[in-house]
Amino acid sequence: MALPILLIVIVVAALAFHFWSPWWLTPLASNWRQMDDTLTITLVITGVAFVVINLFVAWAVFRYRHRDGHRAAYEPHNRRLEAWLIGITTVGIVAMLAPGLLVYAKLINPPSNAMVVEVVGQQWQWRFRLPGPDGRLGSSDPAYVTADNPLGLNPKDPANQDNRIVDAPELHLLVGVPVKLLLRAKDVLHDFYVPPFRTRMNMVPGMVTQMWLTPTQTGRFDILCAQLCGVGHSNMRGVVVVDDRPAYDAWAAKLPTFAALQAQHAGASAMNPLAAKGKLLAQAKGCAGCHSVDGSAGVGPTWHGLYGKTETFQDGSSAKVDDAYLATFIRNPTARVPKGFAPIMPQLDVSDADLAALIAYIKTLAPGGAAGTPATPTAPAAPAAPTARADTVQLAQNSLATPRSPAPMAPLSPAADSSSASSSSSSPSPSSPPSGYRAPSQSGPPPLATPIPPLAIPPQPGNAPSAPSGGVTPPRVPSMVPPQTRPQ
Repeated sequence: MALPILLIVIVVAALAFHFWSPWWLTPLASNWRQMDDTLTITLVITGVAFVVINLFVAWAVFRYRHRDGHRAAYEPHNRRLEAWLIGITTVGIVAMLAPGLLVYAKLINPPSNAMVVEVVGQQWQWRFRLPGPDGRLGSSDPAYVTADNPLGLNPKDPANQDNRIVDAPELHLLVGVPVKLLLRAKDVLHDFYVPPFRTRMNMVPGMVTQMWLTPTQTGRFDILCAQLCGVGHSNMRGVVVVDDRPAYDAWAAKLPTFAALQAQHAGASAMNPLAAKGKLLAQAKGCAGCHSVDGSAGVGPTWHGLYGKTETFQDGSSAKVDDAYLATFIRNPTARVPKGFAPIMPQLDVSDADLAALIAYIKTLAPGGAAGTPATPTAPAAPAAPTARADTVQLAQNSLATPRSPAPMAPLSPAADSSSASSSSSSPSPSSPPSGYRAPSQSGPPPLATPIPPLAIPPQPGNAPSAPSGGVTPPRVPSMVPPQTRPQ
């Protein structure tokens, strides 16, 4: 008797949980009421089957339980019962599938007057593209994907020049206006899903899928990825904002065109080429999906103010975030995991040049970072006599920073006592650079990190230190300003 009672309790509890569940559908905000109807049909059919089957099993267990003096009747086949089971099952499956197929056929057939929006998914971020005044989207191809062209738009296609780019996970739509969404993925399988819209569609690398909808309610609605796309899947979120006409027009007017962005990237590269390249690489490689640049919490540590701080790790140790730390962490992120974060960052295959660019960009996000520092120096100050130990060091970017541990260096000015170089046996010879030092090269990318940091005060023509007696020339003081151009 215990098993039939348990089955009946399970049925009653399941029905009660369904009707009084705190989790239910979000309010509908699009034209796809038919999605809810197909879901209701599926729930009703499967619910009836669940109740009938479990109650039948409970009745059969009770009715045909073992009793002394009773023998079971052996009946291996019953054609009438089999016909009923096959017929009822067929009707139930057709009733569940047919409405969904009809709705899907409508979902991928947008009306002719629908607006067009392209949605691009990448681990773990969303980007969008809107047509210009001519209403056309230009062509794209993975072959055109670069750090400054993450959507892979054809720069030679005239239709692309006025396309408006949304390089942020926020898309605005017009209330009451149908919109056709063209969906493509750059890396792995994604799925564009806005629960209040009820629609969702897979985004498959190498192909373009589509669906359409008509927003019926103004407001902000979350964008989710409905396919497991990697360790940052849960953080691949965005927002759809449904506006009225004035608010939408004001938002669209602020969007940059593809041509304007290309010119902007070229200008940024002229001002600070290394940091500009690093910013584009951070966006193209999906770093922005886990690391914020405004101090907000994310899957990984924020890059805002990261450079120069002391990072604490899960094992209790700590280290200062400098060039060497960043280079090691980017290439082997799970070697030392920062406290409060999971070791989920994948290893990135980046070249030395790309790594140097990423580090340069992270530096600009530190307090006093030189995000817009030009690549050409402007009237450097005259060298000053060194002091035994200073509380702060004045950098070339005119920002203050706490100095690192003292490193053996040559005198900075003629006023320095030449005898100080020989007062310590650990000081290097003035005729040779310190061990491990690599001078910057003009024919390639700068070194990623050196044991001895570059000096902060570049030499000034006309005021260079005179050679000490004996004809020994002091080592050259490198400039912190990166070269303007480098051959590819």
